[in-house]
Amino acid sequence: MNFTGSDISVIGLFGFVIVLTLVEMYFSYQHDRKLYTKRDTWTNIYLMTAAVVINLGTKTFTFFLLAYCYQFRLFQISNVWVYWLVLILAQDFLYWFLHTVGHYVRFFWAMHVTHHSSEHFNLTTGFRSTVFEPMYRVFFYLPLAFMGFTAVDILFAYLVTQIYGNLVHTQYSIKFPKWYEYIFVTPSHHRVHHASNVRYLDKNMGMVLILWDRWFGTFQAELPEDVVKYGLTTQPKDTGPVNIIFHEFIALTADVKKAPTFMDKVRYIFNPPGWSHDGSTKIAKIMQQELRDEEKKNFEALQQNKVKGLNDRGELSSTG
Repeated sequence: MNFTGSDISVIGLFGFVIVLTLVEMYFSYQHDRKLYTKRDTWTNIYLMTAAVVINLGTKTFTFFLLAYCYQFRLFQISNVWVYWLVLILAQDFLYWFLHTVGHYVRFFWAMHVTHHSSEHFNLTTGFRSTVFEPMYRVFFYLPLAFMGFTAVDILFAYLVTQIYGNLVHTQYSIKFPKWYEYIFVTPSHHRVHHASNVRYLDKNMGMVLILWDRWFGTFQAELPEDVVKYGLTTQPKDTGPVNIIFHEFIALTADVKKAPTFMDKVRYIFNPPGWSHDGSTKIAKIMQQELRDEEKKNFEALQQNKVKGLNDRGELSSTG
């Protein structure tokens, strides 16, 4: 069997991730940080395996669809350095868009939710895959083929950026230069993404570059006063192998059935998670606005108390 340079690169990078995972696991147990549990780690491996099986099943279709669209490319970049730079940047942006859709459209959230269902956060969480994503991911990457990038190069660029995305799934604090944190996704950024805190919901969608989130309003820094709580706002009670994949589809189906009108049924499918026809549940943006209003109200009350305290002290000194 002959391995190409791309094959060797991918194997080497995946090997590096596995070694780092084992190192993190070792130090977690050595220092009793409890970053890993057996059940959670096996669930991550199970979900990764399910995604790999589906990915292999759809690989031929993905490749030929990209290759077919490549025939209708609008232009071709001849300079190899510019070619790969534009491919990586464009692929990373399209991933940001794919990822954002996965958070803002409930039908896609029902598939993506598996990646967020762990209450732990470690390097194996990066392998806790969106199981059905390989079935629709290619449609988000079709613009790359029309831009003159080959199917092989598109898939290779995705694998490389995916590996970087796995590496930021860690709770270990790593200090990066400010310029790096402004441009690239860091573990701190991605800890926010996996949080169930209201402030952090639907934030930091980028895989490699955090610039997309800064530019399009989905960025949120990790704050010391709002400690990250991992998982979902409502964790599934049954975390068995079937329910962990399908629990949000079951909930979505129940909501569609109870919707009073056809348009409400459609809204349950395409509106953000948390939308309800009767307002009994709320989407993240509304909860975040309520949080900001509450914090503003508390801040104003604190300022008023400070002013009142200063006035009271002034009156006491003038009478004393």
